[in-house]
Amino acid sequence: MPRLYIEEYTRILAGRHVSIACREGILRDHLAVIINDIKFLNRQGVITTLFHNMANRFANQKHFRHLAERLPQTRIIRVDSETDFYSAVLEQEPVFKLIFLERKYLTDAKGRRLNTLDTRRVRDGWRGYGDLIANTNFRSTMEKICSCIDAGHLDRVHILPVRKNTIKHELFTVEGTGTLIANNFQESFLPVKSEADEQLVAGILMLYKSKGYLKPRGPAYIATHRDNFYMTQIDGIAVGCVELIPIDAQTVELGALAISTRFRGQRVGVFTVDSFIEEARQRGYARIISLTKNPRLQSLYKNLGFVRRSPRRYAERQARSADTPMFVKEVPSATSTLSGVQ
Repeated sequence: MPRLYIEEYTRILAGRHVSIACREGILRDHLAVIINDIKFLNRQGVITTLFHNMANRFANQKHFRHLAERLPQTRIIRVDSETDFYSAVLEQEPVFKLIFLERKYLTDAKGRRLNTLDTRRVRDGWRGYGDLIANTNFRSTMEKICSCIDAGHLDRVHILPVRKNTIKHELFTVEGTGTLIANNFQESFLPVKSEADEQLVAGILMLYKSKGYLKPRGPAYIATHRDNFYMTQIDGIAVGCVELIPIDAQTVELGALAISTRFRGQRVGVFTVDSFIEEARQRGYARIISLTKNPRLQSLYKNLGFVRRSPRRYAERQARSADTPMFVKEVPSATSTLSGVQ
């Protein structure tokens, strides 16, 4: 069960408009779980619209009544069954988020779930995707989605596999459940300042310590060392963290780096490490060390100018992680450049 951050995410979503689009067969098969997710959004103060294309025939009248009774706060729009459903939905009034509920994940050519895409990557790669979402008509819709986002008609489009709590988990967890498409992710690097921030950082670290690359850091440790923790946020929501650990007057360690896999490929790791380097510079440090066995992180460090080595002056720190490679980066100030470490 993924961890929900109701209060934190509600601050972003309350009062904003989220539209949910669901084709006839999917809506009929999953009516109860879709209604429950939309009602949950309404309880958080989210403005909702539901698009569907159920045919206006006698057999469906009970579904129409049920939707109206269970979702009194939701605007319900029926798209004529003879009309292209996706085009009709995309032509509606601008909204903050548009969610397409489908039967399967959006996947790449190797069958791997696509978590986050920008419009450029969609245009560059959508022809190579796998079976997409078990709906061949959706291939032509991808370009329409990108055009709407690039024109400012939509901010965020989510493509989700329909199942219990799928919308709730997409919008109120760090990892989400489907694919998010946008072209203007708002990044920020901020200090941890509150107990709520501490809980977010603890949750992110808990997600990734199971991979074996992070040493455990519990809530008590984070609270005690709050001033050294920073969060990377996307659209105001924490998706990564890092710890700044003083080593000596000139040196700081980059530790506890964790980035949500949801934003892999969006250069969030680069943004986080670059922001950490600038923070270290602002604090007056001129050298950064970091120890990691994570191949992805090692590659990132090398691309950002870190060098793998274990200077003698950090022998004590290296000894505490004897089998873990150390990476070093000099961060000269604006007025001076330190000599190399011996």
